[in-house]
Amino acid sequence: MRRLLLLGSLWLLVASPASSIFQRPTGSPAPPHLQYLLEPLHAAVHTQRGATATLPCVLRALPRNYRVKWSKVEPANYRENIIIITNGLYHRNYGPLSPRVRLRHSHRYDASLTITDVALEDEGRYRCQLVNGLEDESVSLTLHLEGVVFPYQPSNGRYKFNYHEAKRACEQQDSRLATYQQLYKAWTEGLDWCNAGWILDGTVHYPIINSREPCGGRLLLPGVRTYGARDKQKDRFDAFCFTSALQGEVYFIRGHLNFKEAGQACRNHGAAIAKVGQLYSAWKFSQLDRCDGGWLADGSVRYPITTPRQRCGGLPDPGVRSFGFPSKELRTYGTYCFAGK
Repeated sequence: MRRLLLLGSLWLLVASPASSIFQRPTGSPAPPHLQYLLEPLHAAVHTQRGATATLPCVLRALPRNYRVKWSKVEPANYRENIIIITNGLYHRNYGPLSPRVRLRHSHRYDASLTITDVALEDEGRYRCQLVNGLEDESVSLTLHLEGVVFPYQPSNGRYKFNYHEAKRACEQQDSRLATYQQLYKAWTEGLDWCNAGWILDGTVHYPIINSREPCGGRLLLPGVRTYGARDKQKDRFDAFCFTSALQGEVYFIRGHLNFKEAGQACRNHGAAIAKVGQLYSAWKFSQLDRCDGGWLADGSVRYPITTPRQRCGGLPDPGVRSFGFPSKELRTYGTYCFAGK
């Protein structure tokens, strides 16, 4: 079961452990019968950035004069963007995914879609549609990237981004705005953050594990709390960004460096000063653990902790700690660098 609680303008979605946000409501029509397409064994494909992933779509028979159309559902604008169309003999690619997609075509009934060098923006829902006159049918699959969600705000404080600025800020830090599913998963894994932030579909949320007064009050249950859809131009919040595995390495250089010197130190090693998303990725996937604060590309100073200890901030949980945005000229730290493969 789910309960929707309204307090002022704040909505809270509470899902019991036995419920599913993808459960079909009682009394709703069953999915249409598939005559030609096989129902996929698994509705989700899990992968990482940089990998090759295949979304299965297999026919049990070949109707006459058929076409198979692959498209991607984009949550930010609620549109389906065509990726590829085939009639079994010829195919044509469309859109920005065009250079990185092909049909697996391991046999004549196979219309599966293969995506190479998977990017952050590839996550989402895909549809394989058999176009066959009046008997069109389709199957939907979801591509999930393994990754990490992190809250992000600029150097001038909280609640400064409109939607478009939040989207751009995440992209500048080697990430993208998180989807609701990514934020919800991060909450189940322990993300507890009191500041509301934009996500990809233009809604605003914040995840709470420990209910407390400054975050809606002690009486509200833990959950992903939501303000719903907001004006993308006028309303201002923080951002929730998502990043996945790195195609490269993050490493630390010791020193007493101001921000300009930190950037030069990385360049001297043939690298670049690391972005926030790259540091989170190295912490998540490479278990980068350092007690030293270091400069990052946005002018912030942070350090990653996988094994919490008293002398490294004293907090009980792993995470990427932040010193905020110190003076770039007056304060000195080490630096985190990123070297791509």
